[in-house]
Amino acid sequence: MNILVTGATGLIGDQLCRFLYNKNQVTVLTRNISKAQVQFKNRVTCIDSLEHIDFNEVDAVINLAGEPIADKRWTDNQKKQIVNSRIDITTLLVKKIAEAQNPPHTFISGSAVGYYGRQDSDMLIDESCQHPNIEFSHTLCKQWEELALSAQDSNTRVCILRTGIVLSQHGGALAKMLLPFKLGLGGKLASGEQMMSWIHIDDMTHIILYLLKHHELSGVFNATAPKPINNVEFTKALCRALKRPMLFPMPEKLLKILFGEMAELLIYGQAVLPKRLQRAGYHFRYDDINEALTNLLVRKR
Repeated sequence: MNILVTGATGLIGDQLCRFLYNKNQVTVLTRNISKAQVQFKNRVTCIDSLEHIDFNEVDAVINLAGEPIADKRWTDNQKKQIVNSRIDITTLLVKKIAEAQNPPHTFISGSAVGYYGRQDSDMLIDESCQHPNIEFSHTLCKQWEELALSAQDSNTRVCILRTGIVLSQHGGALAKMLLPFKLGLGGKLASGEQMMSWIHIDDMTHIILYLLKHHELSGVFNATAPKPINNVEFTKALCRALKRPMLFPMPEKLLKILFGEMAELLIYGQAVLPKRLQRAGYHFRYDDINEALTNLLVRKR
């Protein structure tokens, strides 16, 4: 297949492209062509504008681009950047797909479990949820998803991935936690009761490959492991994997002082289930947090 990937140099995109370029023609949209060429060892075609690609010759588009949501404090300008970095590129992709006489047959676009907003810890959420909590993460994901879904027609199927916390030793949330936990300074966040919907990077990658392969699938899919856990359980599992004590909790008030509104991502959560993926026959490689962390932090040292 001829596959276009946006956000290819990010955490998910990097591993995904390394699977894809072995058997496919891969084109990546990037702001830094020379850096991307080095990252992928010249195994992909790099472009810095969608004007450089003919969408009539593209079989599938995978849209993973977007400013990281948890990297910086949510000032008004940062919120605008988070939104625009997703909406602008998705708008362009939808336009190019619509203009093509022979458009890509598959459009896979990112989203996040933040679509559901904060939820009670005893509430299990699947794709049929009709009661999202209306807050920044929800309105962002809702706008992003609706735009991507507008590309759906008889020639192009659209798959939306509501992704949980992606666990990888190479970046993302887990990599940020490792230093304090390795130093024995780790602990629960706020109450520790907030649910964490997580997914191993290997499953994240293989879910996208699964959706590429199964042309009968479309619509919204939760990309999360089948067993969400609360923050205390996650913290205990991480401490076990690193063989470190769980000593220093981070109070809610301190999180709000340090991170402002963005602290909501740490203080609140949701228990999200991948019901549609499981019904579609996808089998998770890692559904247990202890096995996932052992694989990432112990076996790969």
